Amino acid sequence: MQSESLNIGMQLQLFLDDWLIETMKNLALKLHSPQPREIVIRADRPYETPTLYDPVVIKDGEFYRLWYRTNFDAPPYYTGYAESSDGICWTKPSLNLIEHNGSTDNNLLWQAGEDDGYVLSIFKDGNPKASDTERYKAIAVSKRGMVGLVSPDGIQWKYLQQEPIIVGPEGDEAFDSHNIAFWDSVHGHYVAYLRGWRGGIRRIRRGISSDFRHWSELEYLDLSDSPPEHLYKNAATPYYRRPDIYLMFPKRFLPERKFDPDHSFSGLSDIVFMFSRDGLRWDRQFMEGFIRPGRDWKNWHERAIEVGSGLVPTGDGEMSLYMVANYRTPSVHIRRMALREDGFVSVHAQYAGGEMVTKLLTFEGHELVINYSTSAAGSIRVEIQDVKGKPIPSFTLAESAEIYGDELERVVAWNGNSDVSLLAGKLIHLRFVLKDADLYSICFR
Repeated sequence: MQSESLNIGMQLQLFLDDWLIETMKNLALKLHSPQPREIVIRADRPYETPTLYDPVVIKDGEFYRLWYRTNFDAPPYYTGYAESSDGICWTKPSLNLIEHNGSTDNNLLWQAGEDDGYVLSIFKDGNPKASDTERYKAIAVSKRGMVGLVSPDGIQWKYLQQEPIIVGPEGDEAFDSHNIAFWDSVHGHYVAYLRGWRGGIRRIRRGISSDFRHWSELEYLDLSDSPPEHLYKNAATPYYRRPDIYLMFPKRFLPERKFDPDHSFSGLSDIVFMFSRDGLRWDRQFMEGFIRPGRDWKNWHERAIEVGSGLVPTGDGEMSLYMVANYRTPSVHIRRMALREDGFVSVHAQYAGGEMVTKLLTFEGHELVINYSTSAAGSIRVEIQDVKGKPIPSFTLAESAEIYGDELERVVAWNGNSDVSLLAGKLIHLRFVLKDADLYSICFR
Protein backbone atom coordinates (compact mmCIF):
# COMPACT_ATOMS: atom_id res chain seq x y z
CA MET A 1 0.00 0.00 0.00
CA GLN A 2 1.56 3.30 -1.11
CA SER A 3 0.32 6.81 -0.53
CA GLU A 4 1.46 10.33 0.16
CA SER A 5 2.85 10.80 3.65
CA LEU A 6 1.77 13.35 6.22
CA ASN A 7 3.68 14.67 9.22
CA ILE A 8 1.03 15.24 11.88
CA GLY A 9 3.36 15.58 14.87
CA MET A 10 1.15 15.97 17.92
CA GLN A 11 -1.42 18.13 16.13
CA LEU A 12 -5.11 17.48 16.67
CA GLN A 13 -6.66 15.74 13.65
CA LEU A 14 -10.32 16.31 12.76
CA PHE A 15 -12.30 14.30 10.23
CA LEU A 16 -13.91 17.22 8.40
CA ASP A 17 -12.90 15.61 5.11
CA ASP A 18 -10.71 12.77 3.85
CA TRP A 19 -7.42 14.67 4.25
CA LEU A 20 -6.09 12.02 6.64
CA ILE A 21 -8.01 9.08 5.16
CA GLU A 22 -6.68 6.70 2.52
CA THR A 23 -9.50 4.15 2.44
CA MET A 24 -12.88 3.66 4.10
CA LYS A 25 -15.06 0.55 3.91
CA ASN A 26 -18.68 0.61 5.09
CA LEU A 27 -18.09 3.91 6.93
CA ALA A 28 -19.12 7.47 6.17
CA LEU A 29 -18.33 11.00 7.27
CA LYS A 30 -21.32 12.26 9.26
CA LEU A 31 -22.21 15.89 10.02
CA HIS A 32 -23.47 16.51 13.58
CA SER A 33 -25.78 19.38 14.46
CA PRO A 34 -25.58 21.42 17.68
CA GLN A 35 -28.36 20.93 20.20
CA PRO A 36 -30.53 23.79 21.52
CA ARG A 37 -29.91 24.83 25.11
CA GLU A 38 -31.19 27.74 27.22
CA ILE A 39 -32.21 31.20 26.00
CA VAL A 40 -29.45 33.62 27.00
CA ILE A 41 -30.81 36.97 25.76
CA ARG A 42 -34.44 38.07 25.48
CA ALA A 43 -35.78 41.33 24.08
CA ASP A 44 -36.83 42.72 27.46
CA ARG A 45 -35.61 46.33 27.25
CA PRO A 46 -37.44 49.24 25.56
CA TYR A 47 -34.69 49.60 22.93
CA GLU A 48 -34.70 45.87 22.11
CA THR A 49 -37.12 45.20 19.26
CA PRO A 50 -38.18 42.18 17.14
CA THR A 51 -35.18 43.02 14.93
CA LEU A 52 -32.63 42.18 17.64
CA TYR A 53 -29.87 40.34 15.75
CA ASP A 54 -26.18 39.71 15.01
CA PRO A 55 -24.61 38.44 18.26
CA VAL A 56 -20.85 38.23 18.74
CA VAL A 57 -19.47 36.09 21.58
CA ILE A 58 -15.88 35.73 22.75
CA LYS A 59 -14.27 34.03 25.73
CA ASP A 60 -12.13 36.81 27.16
CA GLY A 61 -9.90 35.34 29.86
CA GLU A 62 -12.18 33.75 32.45
CA PHE A 63 -15.26 35.63 31.27
CA TYR A 64 -17.58 35.52 28.30
CA ARG A 65 -18.68 38.66 26.49
CA LEU A 66 -21.55 39.18 24.08
CA TRP A 67 -22.36 42.13 21.81
CA TYR A 68 -25.55 42.31 19.75
CA ARG A 69 -27.67 44.59 17.60
CA THR A 70 -30.69 45.62 19.66
CA ASN A 71 -32.85 47.03 16.87
CA PHE A 72 -33.08 47.63 13.14
CA ASP A 73 -36.49 49.23 12.72
CA ALA A 74 -35.28 52.81 12.35
CA PRO A 75 -32.12 54.70 13.33
CA PRO A 76 -30.48 55.22 15.67
CA TYR A 77 -29.27 51.63 15.70
CA TYR A 78 -27.89 50.46 19.03
CA THR A 79 -25.36 47.86 20.08
CA GLY A 80 -26.02 46.15 23.41
CA TYR A 81 -23.65 44.25 25.67
CA ALA A 82 -23.92 41.27 28.04
CA GLU A 83 -21.45 39.23 30.06
CA SER A 84 -21.23 35.86 31.76
CA SER A 85 -18.92 33.81 33.96
CA ASP A 86 -19.80 30.51 32.25
CA GLY A 87 -21.34 31.29 28.83
CA ILE A 88 -24.70 30.05 30.12
CA CYS A 89 -26.12 32.63 32.53
CA TRP A 90 -25.84 36.18 31.18
CA THR A 91 -26.41 39.64 32.62
CA LYS A 92 -26.88 43.03 30.95
CA PRO A 93 -24.78 45.47 32.99
CA SER A 94 -25.57 49.16 33.26
CA LEU A 95 -22.82 50.94 31.30
CA ASN A 96 -23.99 54.55 31.65
CA LEU A 97 -22.71 55.41 28.18
CA ILE A 98 -25.67 55.93 25.82
CA GLU A 99 -28.79 57.87 26.64
CA HIS A 100 -32.12 56.28 25.79
CA ASN A 101 -35.44 57.83 26.83
CA GLY A 102 -33.59 60.25 29.08
CA SER A 103 -31.55 57.64 30.96
CA THR A 104 -28.10 56.06 30.63
CA ASP A 105 -29.00 53.19 32.99
CA ASN A 106 -28.75 50.58 30.23
CA ASN A 107 -26.37 48.13 28.56
CA LEU A 108 -25.92 50.16 25.36
CA LEU A 109 -22.41 51.02 24.21
CA TRP A 110 -22.84 52.29 20.62
CA GLN A 111 -25.41 54.11 18.52
CA ALA A 112 -25.27 55.02 14.85
CA GLY A 113 -27.29 56.07 11.86
CA GLU A 114 -27.16 54.68 8.34
CA ASP A 115 -24.37 57.06 7.38
CA ASP A 116 -22.32 55.89 10.36
CA GLY A 117 -21.06 52.45 11.41
CA TYR A 118 -23.72 50.03 12.59
CA VAL A 119 -24.07 46.21 12.87
CA LEU A 120 -20.75 45.83 14.65
CA SER A 121 -18.54 42.76 14.27
CA ILE A 122 -16.24 42.85 17.29
CA PHE A 123 -13.11 40.85 18.06
CA LYS A 124 -10.25 40.94 20.53
CA ASP A 125 -7.06 41.60 18.62
CA GLY A 126 -4.41 38.96 19.19
CA ASN A 127 -1.84 40.83 17.11
CA PRO A 128 1.18 41.28 19.42
CA LYS A 129 1.94 44.58 17.67
CA ALA A 130 -1.49 46.03 18.38
CA SER A 131 -1.69 48.98 20.74
CA ASP A 132 -3.47 48.46 24.06
CA THR A 133 -5.71 51.39 23.14
CA GLU A 134 -6.84 49.36 20.10
CA ARG A 135 -6.90 45.92 21.71
CA TYR A 136 -10.53 45.44 20.63
CA LYS A 137 -11.51 46.12 17.05
CA ALA A 138 -14.66 46.06 14.98
CA ILE A 139 -15.88 46.50 11.45
CA ALA A 140 -19.28 48.02 10.84
CA VAL A 141 -21.57 48.72 7.89
CA SER A 142 -22.18 52.21 6.56
CA LYS A 143 -23.48 53.64 3.30
CA ARG A 144 -19.90 54.64 2.50
CA GLY A 145 -18.42 51.16 2.99
CA MET A 146 -17.04 49.19 5.93
CA VAL A 147 -15.74 51.43 8.70
CA GLY A 148 -13.30 50.48 11.45
CA LEU A 149 -13.72 50.98 15.19
CA VAL A 150 -11.26 50.50 18.05
CA SER A 151 -11.52 50.17 21.83
CA PRO A 152 -9.19 49.56 24.78
CA ASP A 153 -11.75 47.45 26.63
CA GLY A 154 -14.57 46.40 24.28
CA ILE A 155 -16.91 48.92 25.94
CA GLN A 156 -15.77 52.41 24.97
CA TRP A 157 -15.51 52.71 21.20
CA LYS A 158 -14.34 55.27 18.66
CA TYR A 159 -13.83 55.35 14.93
CA LEU A 160 -10.41 54.27 13.70
CA GLN A 161 -10.59 56.98 11.03
CA GLN A 162 -13.23 59.00 9.25
CA GLU A 163 -12.89 57.21 5.92
CA PRO A 164 -14.07 53.62 5.38
CA ILE A 165 -11.36 51.01 5.62
CA ILE A 166 -12.98 48.73 3.00
CA VAL A 167 -14.87 49.91 -0.07
CA GLY A 168 -16.42 47.46 -2.51
CA PRO A 169 -15.68 47.68 -6.25
CA GLU A 170 -18.03 49.60 -8.52
CA GLY A 171 -21.26 47.68 -9.00
CA ASP A 172 -20.65 45.49 -5.94
CA GLU A 173 -20.44 48.04 -3.14
CA ALA A 174 -23.09 46.71 -0.76
CA PHE A 175 -22.10 45.02 2.51
CA ASP A 176 -25.64 44.75 3.88
CA SER A 177 -25.04 41.99 6.42
CA HIS A 178 -23.20 41.06 9.59
CA ASN A 179 -19.68 41.07 8.16
CA ILE A 180 -16.97 39.30 10.17
CA ALA A 181 -13.33 40.21 10.91
CA PHE A 182 -10.62 38.70 13.10
CA TRP A 183 -6.86 38.47 13.60
CA ASP A 184 -5.48 35.36 11.87
CA SER A 185 -2.69 34.25 14.20
CA VAL A 186 -1.50 31.51 11.85
CA HIS A 187 -0.85 33.76 8.86
CA GLY A 188 -0.20 36.96 10.80
CA HIS A 189 -2.79 39.23 9.20
CA TYR A 190 -6.33 40.51 9.65
CA VAL A 191 -9.11 38.81 7.70
CA ALA A 192 -12.57 40.10 6.82
CA TYR A 193 -15.38 37.95 5.40
CA LEU A 194 -17.93 40.19 3.76
CA ARG A 195 -21.28 40.02 2.04
CA GLY A 196 -21.21 40.38 -1.74
CA TRP A 197 -23.51 39.98 -4.71
CA ARG A 198 -22.48 38.22 -7.92
CA GLY A 199 -24.56 36.63 -10.66
CA GLY A 200 -27.76 37.45 -8.81
CA ILE A 201 -26.64 35.42 -5.76
CA ARG A 202 -25.67 36.58 -2.29
CA ARG A 203 -22.11 35.39 -1.83
CA ILE A 204 -19.17 35.79 0.55
CA ARG A 205 -15.91 37.57 -0.25
CA ARG A 206 -12.67 38.00 1.63
CA GLY A 207 -10.07 40.69 2.21
CA ILE A 208 -6.84 40.67 4.22
CA SER A 209 -4.80 43.41 5.88
CA SER A 210 -1.52 43.72 7.75
CA ASP A 211 -2.57 46.81 9.73
CA PHE A 212 -6.41 46.82 9.77
CA ARG A 213 -6.34 50.10 7.83
CA HIS A 214 -5.33 49.07 4.33
CA TRP A 215 -7.03 46.07 2.80
CA SER A 216 -6.43 43.85 -0.20
CA GLU A 217 -8.70 43.63 -3.20
CA LEU A 218 -11.72 41.56 -2.27
CA GLU A 219 -11.90 37.97 -3.54
CA TYR A 220 -14.97 35.76 -3.65
CA LEU A 221 -14.65 32.46 -1.84
CA ASP A 222 -13.94 29.39 -3.94
CA LEU A 223 -16.71 26.90 -3.16
CA SER A 224 -15.54 24.44 -5.82
CA ASP A 225 -18.42 22.84 -7.71
CA SER A 226 -21.07 23.17 -4.99
CA PRO A 227 -24.40 24.46 -6.34
CA PRO A 228 -24.89 28.22 -6.01
CA GLU A 229 -26.96 29.25 -2.99
CA HIS A 230 -27.64 32.55 -1.26
CA LEU A 231 -25.14 32.64 1.62
CA TYR A 232 -24.49 35.50 4.01
CA LYS A 233 -24.12 36.36 7.71
CA ASN A 234 -21.21 33.97 7.57
CA ALA A 235 -20.09 33.64 11.25
CA ALA A 236 -16.54 32.79 10.15
CA THR A 237 -14.03 31.83 12.85
CA PRO A 238 -10.75 29.94 13.28
CA TYR A 239 -11.34 26.81 15.33
CA TYR A 240 -9.93 27.57 18.77
CA ARG A 241 -8.40 24.06 19.05
CA ARG A 242 -6.92 24.17 15.53
CA PRO A 243 -6.48 27.83 14.52
CA ASP A 244 -5.27 26.88 11.05
CA ILE A 245 -8.70 25.40 10.29
CA TYR A 246 -11.38 27.97 9.50
CA LEU A 247 -15.05 27.30 10.16
CA MET A 248 -18.10 29.04 8.79
CA PHE A 249 -21.78 28.76 9.70
CA PRO A 250 -23.53 30.85 7.03
CA LYS A 251 -27.21 31.59 6.81
CA ARG A 252 -28.63 29.90 3.72
CA PHE A 253 -31.46 31.94 2.22
CA LEU A 254 -34.07 30.49 -0.13
CA PRO A 255 -35.98 33.52 -1.48
CA GLU A 256 -38.51 31.52 -3.50
CA ARG A 257 -40.00 29.61 -0.56
CA LYS A 258 -42.72 30.66 1.88
CA PHE A 259 -44.04 28.61 4.78
CA ASP A 260 -46.39 31.08 6.51
CA PRO A 261 -48.76 32.66 3.96
CA ASP A 262 -49.52 35.52 6.37
CA HIS A 263 -45.89 36.57 6.83
CA SER A 264 -44.99 39.85 5.16
CA PHE A 265 -41.85 38.57 3.39
CA SER A 266 -41.03 35.57 1.24
CA GLY A 267 -38.07 33.29 1.82
CA LEU A 268 -36.78 30.72 4.32
CA SER A 269 -33.46 30.33 6.12
CA ASP A 270 -31.38 27.66 7.75
CA ILE A 271 -27.72 27.36 8.78
CA VAL A 272 -25.09 25.38 6.88
CA PHE A 273 -21.56 24.27 7.71
CA MET A 274 -18.36 24.67 5.72
CA PHE A 275 -14.65 24.77 6.46
CA SER A 276 -11.34 25.78 4.92
CA ARG A 277 -7.64 25.03 5.37
CA ASP A 278 -6.45 28.24 3.69
CA GLY A 279 -9.31 30.71 4.21
CA LEU A 280 -10.15 31.11 0.51
CA ARG A 281 -11.02 27.61 -0.76
CA TRP A 282 -13.96 26.23 1.22
CA ASP A 283 -15.33 22.70 1.46
CA ARG A 284 -19.11 22.31 1.14
CA GLN A 285 -19.39 18.54 0.93
CA PHE A 286 -22.17 18.72 3.55
CA MET A 287 -25.01 20.45 1.74
CA GLU A 288 -27.63 19.48 4.32
CA GLY A 289 -28.69 21.93 6.99
CA PHE A 290 -26.38 22.20 10.01
CA ILE A 291 -29.18 23.86 12.02
CA ARG A 292 -32.79 23.51 10.86
CA PRO A 293 -35.60 25.92 11.76
CA GLY A 294 -37.15 23.12 13.84
CA ARG A 295 -40.68 22.79 15.20
CA ASP A 296 -40.99 26.43 16.22
CA TRP A 297 -43.13 27.93 13.46
CA LYS A 298 -41.74 31.39 14.29
CA ASN A 299 -38.46 30.22 12.74
CA TRP A 300 -40.11 29.40 9.43
CA HIS A 301 -39.79 32.74 7.71
CA GLU A 302 -37.17 34.51 5.66
CA ARG A 303 -34.47 35.54 8.18
CA ALA A 304 -35.78 33.97 11.36
CA ILE A 305 -32.58 32.25 12.48
CA GLU A 306 -28.93 33.25 12.41
CA VAL A 307 -25.77 31.96 14.06
CA GLY A 308 -23.64 34.78 15.40
CA SER A 309 -19.89 35.06 15.35
CA GLY A 310 -18.07 33.11 18.05
CA LEU A 311 -17.53 29.44 18.87
CA VAL A 312 -16.45 29.09 22.50
CA PRO A 313 -15.79 26.31 25.04
CA THR A 314 -18.51 26.26 27.70
CA GLY A 315 -17.87 23.22 29.85
CA ASP A 316 -16.31 19.79 30.07
CA GLY A 317 -16.05 18.68 26.47
CA GLU A 318 -18.69 21.14 25.29
CA MET A 319 -18.55 24.12 22.96
CA SER A 320 -21.28 26.59 22.09
CA LEU A 321 -22.59 28.75 19.29
CA TYR A 322 -25.18 31.48 19.88
CA MET A 323 -28.17 31.64 17.58
CA VAL A 324 -30.87 34.24 17.02
CA ALA A 325 -34.36 32.73 16.70
CA ASN A 326 -37.85 34.14 16.13
CA TYR A 327 -36.47 37.20 14.31
CA ARG A 328 -39.13 39.79 13.39
CA THR A 329 -41.43 38.51 16.16
CA PRO A 330 -41.94 39.79 19.73
CA SER A 331 -40.38 36.57 21.07
CA VAL A 332 -37.03 37.16 19.34
CA HIS A 333 -34.16 35.81 21.42
CA ILE A 334 -30.59 34.51 21.42
CA ARG A 335 -30.22 30.85 22.32
CA ARG A 336 -27.12 28.83 23.13
CA MET A 337 -26.47 25.84 20.85
CA ALA A 338 -24.17 23.15 22.25
CA LEU A 339 -21.89 20.76 20.41
CA ARG A 340 -19.39 18.15 21.48
CA GLU A 341 -15.79 19.36 21.42
CA ASP A 342 -14.39 18.51 17.94
CA GLY A 343 -17.86 17.19 17.21
CA PHE A 344 -18.63 18.78 13.84
CA VAL A 345 -18.04 15.64 11.78
CA SER A 346 -17.30 12.03 12.67
CA VAL A 347 -16.18 8.88 10.95
CA HIS A 348 -19.43 6.98 11.49
CA ALA A 349 -20.05 3.24 11.63
CA GLN A 350 -23.44 1.56 11.63
CA TYR A 351 -24.06 -1.63 13.59
CA ALA A 352 -22.64 -3.86 10.85
CA GLY A 353 -19.32 -2.08 11.22
CA GLY A 354 -16.56 -1.00 8.91
CA GLU A 355 -12.95 0.15 8.81
CA MET A 356 -10.72 3.06 7.87
CA VAL A 357 -7.01 3.22 7.06
CA THR A 358 -5.13 6.50 7.21
CA LYS A 359 -2.60 7.75 4.73
CA LEU A 360 1.03 7.18 5.55
CA LEU A 361 1.96 9.48 8.42
CA THR A 362 4.63 10.28 10.93
CA PHE A 363 3.91 11.45 14.47
CA GLU A 364 5.56 12.61 17.66
CA GLY A 365 4.69 11.66 21.22
CA HIS A 366 4.14 8.61 23.37
CA GLU A 367 0.44 7.72 23.10
CA LEU A 368 -2.53 7.86 20.76
CA VAL A 369 -5.66 9.57 22.07
CA ILE A 370 -9.12 9.39 20.48
CA ASN A 371 -12.37 11.36 20.91
CA TYR A 372 -15.13 8.83 20.29
CA SER A 373 -18.59 7.55 21.14
CA THR A 374 -20.16 4.12 20.78
CA SER A 375 -23.41 2.43 21.67
CA ALA A 376 -23.40 -0.15 24.45
CA ALA A 377 -22.94 -2.81 21.77
CA GLY A 378 -20.47 -0.80 19.68
CA SER A 379 -16.70 -0.74 19.69
CA ILE A 380 -13.49 0.66 18.23
CA ARG A 381 -10.22 -1.19 17.71
CA VAL A 382 -6.97 0.25 16.39
CA GLU A 383 -4.06 -1.28 14.53
CA ILE A 384 -0.74 0.30 13.56
CA GLN A 385 0.63 -0.83 10.20
CA ASP A 386 3.97 -0.43 8.43
CA VAL A 387 4.62 1.23 5.08
CA LYS A 388 3.37 -1.86 3.23
CA GLY A 389 0.17 -2.07 5.25
CA LYS A 390 1.35 -5.01 7.37
CA PRO A 391 0.39 -5.04 11.08
CA ILE A 392 3.31 -4.10 13.33
CA PRO A 393 3.89 -6.70 16.07
CA SER A 394 2.62 -5.60 19.49
CA PHE A 395 0.21 -3.14 17.76
CA THR A 396 -2.05 -5.53 15.83
CA LEU A 397 -5.82 -5.52 15.78
CA ALA A 398 -5.91 -8.73 17.81
CA GLU A 399 -3.85 -7.06 20.55
CA SER A 400 -5.90 -3.85 20.56
CA ALA A 401 -8.15 -3.14 23.51
CA GLU A 402 -11.82 -3.21 22.58
CA ILE A 403 -12.84 0.38 23.22
CA TYR A 404 -16.44 1.26 24.01
CA GLY A 405 -18.05 4.19 25.81
CA ASP A 406 -18.16 7.92 25.23
CA GLU A 407 -14.93 9.76 26.01
CA LEU A 408 -13.16 12.87 24.83
CA GLU A 409 -9.64 11.58 25.51
CA ARG A 410 -9.29 7.82 25.50
CA VAL A 411 -5.74 6.50 25.37
CA VAL A 412 -5.44 3.55 22.98
CA ALA A 413 -3.62 0.47 24.32
CA TRP A 414 -2.49 -2.91 23.00
CA ASN A 415 -2.35 -5.69 25.60
CA GLY A 416 -2.34 -2.96 28.24
CA ASN A 417 0.57 -1.05 26.68
CA SER A 418 -0.12 2.46 25.38
CA ASP A 419 3.48 3.52 24.70
CA VAL A 420 3.98 4.07 20.96
CA SER A 421 7.15 6.16 21.27
CA LEU A 422 9.27 3.51 19.49
CA LEU A 423 7.27 4.25 16.33
CA ALA A 424 7.55 8.05 16.56
CA GLY A 425 9.11 9.52 13.43
CA LYS A 426 8.54 6.35 11.41
CA LEU A 427 6.11 6.04 8.51
CA ILE A 428 2.97 4.21 9.59
CA HIS A 429 -0.70 3.72 8.78
CA LEU A 430 -3.43 3.69 11.42
CA ARG A 431 -6.27 1.23 10.89
CA PHE A 432 -9.52 1.82 12.77
CA VAL A 433 -12.22 -0.86 12.93
CA LEU A 434 -15.53 0.59 14.13
CA LYS A 435 -18.93 -0.84 14.99
CA ASP A 436 -21.92 1.36 15.88
CA ALA A 437 -19.48 4.13 16.69
CA ASP A 438 -18.36 7.67 15.92
CA LEU A 439 -14.73 8.79 15.80
CA TYR A 440 -14.47 12.61 16.07
CA SER A 441 -10.75 13.31 16.35
CA ILE A 442 -7.38 11.81 17.15
CA CYS A 443 -4.01 13.08 18.29
CA PHE A 444 -0.70 11.85 19.56
CA ARG A 445 0.65 13.33 22.76
